[in-house]
Amino acid sequence: MSQSASTQPANRRRTKIVATLGPATDDPAVLRAMVRAGMDVARVNFSHGQPGDFARRVEAIRAVAAECDCHVGILADLQGPKLRIQRFAQGAVTLAEGAAFALDPALDATAGSEAEVGVAYAGLAQDLSPGDTLLLDDGQIVLEVTAIKGSRVETQVRTGGLLKDHKGLNRLGGGLSAAALTDKDLADIRTAAELEVDFVAVSFVRDAADLENARTLLRDAGSQARVVAKIERTEAVRNLEDLISVSDVIMVARGDLGVEMGYAELPGIQKRMIRRTRDNNRIVITATQMMESMIANAIPTRAEVSDVANAVMDGTDAVMLSAETAVGRYPVQAIKAMAEVCVAAEKHLTERGRTNHRMQDRFERVDEAIAMAVMYTANHLRVRAIIALTESGATTRWMSRIRSDIPIYAFTPHATTARRVTLYRGVYPVHFDVTHSDSLVVYRRVFDELLRRNLVSVGDSVIFTKGDMRGVSGHTNAMKIVEVTAAER
Repeated sequence: MSQSASTQPANRRRTKIVATLGPATDDPAVLRAMVRAGMDVARVNFSHGQPGDFARRVEAIRAVAAECDCHVGILADLQGPKLRIQRFAQGAVTLAEGAAFALDPALDATAGSEAEVGVAYAGLAQDLSPGDTLLLDDGQIVLEVTAIKGSRVETQVRTGGLLKDHKGLNRLGGGLSAAALTDKDLADIRTAAELEVDFVAVSFVRDAADLENARTLLRDAGSQARVVAKIERTEAVRNLEDLISVSDVIMVARGDLGVEMGYAELPGIQKRMIRRTRDNNRIVITATQMMESMIANAIPTRAEVSDVANAVMDGTDAVMLSAETAVGRYPVQAIKAMAEVCVAAEKHLTERGRTNHRMQDRFERVDEAIAMAVMYTANHLRVRAIIALTESGATTRWMSRIRSDIPIYAFTPHATTARRVTLYRGVYPVHFDVTHSDSLVVYRRVFDELLRRNLVSVGDSVIFTKGDMRGVSGHTNAMKIVEVTAAER
């Protein structure tokens, strides 16, 4: 019989929260409150700011995490080839339905008008044909391509409206072939390596080759950061299985993806992405406009609450706040609201302890088999906690793929591993340096730490996993069920 929710610490949230840093979070007091409200991972958006800004924010979050005696992961989000129009001479124009309008990378970048505008993508004309549909400003403006003349793309306005400088450009159905990594991204990868961030998100990936290229560049720069594939192109959805296989984390980036594929398709795509990512033992983040109204309002809309709750109940590892915290008026309240929704949604999961995840698989690694055995045991025995003595965090990642109410504590001597597991659903890092060879001494020290944090009580049963070869990654080969005992006097 699976464990009841009452045996876990009160209000222990399993789903993690990623929050974006920005001007609204630069006050150390605000940043401190965000950490205490529940921010697990801080996102630094490399689309906005200079390397000095990124370094300052990374340094600030690390200082606050140390002050709060906790671990906060850091995710650097590369800008990627966000395709944008250039500028208008008057700052904006109004496009009338039925009017002719042209886009041309050869035009003066500052002299756009109601008739034409420059584009920051030299290869646009090569990717298009008459009859294609172009979407500007997240789909607010709709253009139909009528002719291609050299670099000039002539269109007719199907849905008009106000169009401002630097708005985004998409093709309905995808197909724009801009490379996933720009010159700016190459420089930002080096910056991310220097800052020793924990995760690097690659924007607008199309296929596995894009992601592998980014990983190679990161490793060449000296970074061991985990690689996040942002799924926001039609091509990425088509190549989802390959992208999952070469990624560490998948991000359901619903902004541009919704523009290219149509907003009505998003819910089904999101559910499939979460399911397939978890089935393949990867981590998944659900992002974009999750609590968008809280940029200006102190409480979320009911629709936003449902959006977050559905992602949680589908099994997402993390939910993400973007402008809500980066530039919003209520960054701390947004995190608190998201945390409350996560906790409430987790209470209503109906599949606790009944997952069939990988029940028919053969395992290639001993540590993976141990992780699966632990979760099966934990979900059929009254166990208060799982304690994984881990070097890399891999064992806890496999454990976190199984639905359960039981907290998994990653006891690790490595700060990098502690920050890495902040993104794993239901896994909580504990910095703990195991140097003693006597298992009883190790258990005693772990018990003392858990009791000090009020995470267990004397008499509780817990499951330990560990390896015989301490200090070596990937050698977890044992599990043991033990009873928590009081400290010796």
